[in-house]
Amino acid sequence: MRVVIIGGTGHIGGYLVPRLVGAGHEVVVMSRYGKPRYRQDASWNAVRKETVERESEEAAGTFGDRVAKLEADAVIDLICFEVGSAAQLLEAIRDRGTYLIHCGSIWVHGPSSVVPTAEDAPRRPFGHYGEAKAAIEELLLEESKAGGVPSAILHPGHIVGPGWVPLNPAGNFELSVYERLAAGEEVVLPNIGLETVHHVHADDVAQAFALALEHKEAAAGESFHVTSERAISLRGYAEAVAGFFGQPTRLGFLAWDDWRATTSVEAAESTWDHIAHSPSISVEKARRLIGYAPRYTSLAAVFEALSWLVAAGELAVSTFPRVAGPAAN
Repeated sequence: MRVVIIGGTGHIGGYLVPRLVGAGHEVVVMSRYGKPRYRQDASWNAVRKETVERESEEAAGTFGDRVAKLEADAVIDLICFEVGSAAQLLEAIRDRGTYLIHCGSIWVHGPSSVVPTAEDAPRRPFGHYGEAKAAIEELLLEESKAGGVPSAILHPGHIVGPGWVPLNPAGNFELSVYERLAAGEEVVLPNIGLETVHHVHADDVAQAFALALEHKEAAAGESFHVTSERAISLRGYAEAVAGFFGQPTRLGFLAWDDWRATTSVEAAESTWDHIAHSPSISVEKARRLIGYAPRYTSLAAVFEALSWLVAAGELAVSTFPRVAGPAAN
């Protein structure tokens, strides 16, 4: 099968490309980069690479046609963030028999209500990113159910893996939070630290995309959550990270208005986005219909990323953490 991956050199693509090449697919990667940015693999030698600037080509009205000319059996779109982008791609590949798999986001749901949140929960997105992803999902599902381009939508949680900073126990990406926990110093969390975050390892996301490709009959016309098995509270997350570095946990708590004054505007905005959603997501549908089985718990994924950051000298800690892997709790 010829599979075109749009945006395949990033977090997900670093794991997805080797999976697809190993399964015998002909893989074409469309990206502004010529090679994977986070994970090297010999399978990339078998990949056809197409350099593309999506925004400028969409503005010129040429992007969709360029994808269509590749005559793919399936297109995996990892970097579509606006409904207009999705519409242009649909128009170009309609009537070609191409199967489209789109990367969405668990933020299509907005705040968690009844948890764990299933795919059929009412959509209440907020913020441009979540609202746009929800609109794309609606467009693609309507297209698929109307007999147009068969489409599947996968909604990852907070993607994590070696090579980049994972979302931290304060709900933002400040390395200092990890460094304080690793030193046994106090970390102050917003409210009482019971809001939740829901990570997923990039390799598990890649697994889900490969499964959606393999199980087209079950996946087309559906959306699926792609996260670890269980979410974790900010408090529990902080305790686990401190323990990972062999330190006791020292936590303080402040009401939101007081807490946001303790950090930068950027970090506070990130934290608010995450605690206002407080996702706790079910993966039962993906397990049942396409066989999704995440290898990593939330903490195992984070610990692997932290180990990489320490080894790379990007995280200033005095003790090296224990070895982490998929089976970590």
